[in-house]
Amino acid sequence: MKRKITLKQIAKELDVSISTVSKSLRNSLEIGEETRLKVQAFAKFYHYKPNNIALSLKNRKTKTIGIIIPEIVHHFFSTVINGVEHVANQNGYSVIICLSDDSFDKEVLNMEMLANGSIDGFIMSLSKETQFKGDYHHITEVISQGMPVVMFDRVTNDILCDKVIINDELAAYEAVQSLIDKGRKKIALVTTVDYVSVGKYRTDGYTKALIDNGLPFDENLIIKIENVDNCEITIGQLIEDKAIDAVFAVNELFAVTIIKMAHKIGIKVPEDLAVIAFTDGIISKYSTPTISTVSQNGAEMGSVAAKILIERLQAEEENDSEEEQEEIYKTVVIETHLIERESTQ
Repeated sequence: MKRKITLKQIAKELDVSISTVSKSLRNSLEIGEETRLKVQAFAKFYHYKPNNIALSLKNRKTKTIGIIIPEIVHHFFSTVINGVEHVANQNGYSVIICLSDDSFDKEVLNMEMLANGSIDGFIMSLSKETQFKGDYHHITEVISQGMPVVMFDRVTNDILCDKVIINDELAAYEAVQSLIDKGRKKIALVTTVDYVSVGKYRTDGYTKALIDNGLPFDENLIIKIENVDNCEITIGQLIEDKAIDAVFAVNELFAVTIIKMAHKIGIKVPEDLAVIAFTDGIISKYSTPTISTVSQNGAEMGSVAAKILIERLQAEEENDSEEEQEEIYKTVVIETHLIERESTQ
């Protein structure tokens, strides 16, 4: 099937700005008749139809930012939202939050609903299903029509846009190294399925730490969990059967489940089993024992994402009547730090 042409492609082919194409298609008298007719003829030849997702992007500003997150149960995502809201409100922007529930279809529907005149730009973390499918057409379409997108945490290299991340591999490496430094030799990993980008990078960090310290890598000590609600039996079997002395979990929900199952079968934490996890949330601070964590600094991640998006929106307003320049996107890496608590002491 022939790929749909976009505003950006028309602008490139005719060597004019996206703004000029948009105004020509709306028959704006700001654009000379010759250019208007040329753009309109080109668009008609290629059967260009304005996308409802971004129809109002250049026409009116809502001073509203849309956030799409996979889930709300993780403390990390709520801290990111707080960071976004703080910066947005300081700059006169409101925030609309939508959940994808890790569903590709819901992510697409949310994006279409918000972008249809409701918001000026997106801050988003990809759903599990979107990463599994590798289908990002809804995002590329929005970007091609002129709406900025900033991705955070779960991102993809297949999309050219601004991104705010942590170095998941390095943070995982340092967490596992801290366990090794305490004399732990048989360290298991409880992670997500491979197609979730953060889980993959954290697995890479875990593996590298073992190899660099001359410890054997055993695939049987890695369990990949799709749904935390149904993981107790799998985690219990790992702890009971594998004679491990430490577990690295990629989120605190996995970690608290590990501690719960260890207690059920009479394994003491941290005496018999050390536990460390990503995300420094309420669960980690108030569980018994308290859980050592890698802090992802979600509030800072949200603040930085909001600043990048607002700066891009303001730059677009200032340059709206000028020739479009090639976008230079940035990836900002937020520093993490290790918080030692009772589960590893």
